[in-house]
Amino acid sequence: MENVREIYNFLKSANTYYLATVEDNKPRVRPFGTVDIYNDKLTIQTGLKKSVAKQMIKNPNVEICAFDNGKWIRVEAKVSLDDSVEASKHMLESYPSLKGMYTPGDGNCCVFVLNSGVATIYSFSEAPKVIKF
Repeated sequence: MENVREIYNFLKSANTYYLATVEDNKPRVRPFGTVDIYNDKLTIQTGLKKSVAKQMIKNPNVEICAFDNGKWIRVEAKVSLDDSVEASKHMLESYPSLKGMYTPGDGNCCVFVLNSGVATIYSFSEAPKVIKF
């Protein structure tokens, strides 16, 4: 859990991270801001109707990158959909501003769990730190 917490803290501090997915064998990257810990696992949220969700369902390999305070993190993981109402509720409690767009169980709000991943924190002055989760 400590490893998950360190990654979570970095992404929260950065505020915005960039999520890379694959569509038709081409990379797709976009800014994201939601990150949560649910059932001791890192989670992210999006709309099920969005292309990004469809891409992650079709190909669960993702990478996240963020920069904060002179350091950057790269998180490689396989995602899985957690379509439980509880996961959506937990996420939306962490991001109340999304409640105007999403409702748990609305058929659109979805949470993806980052599984079997590796995060690496880099800087120009220190050796990279590898975090497995």
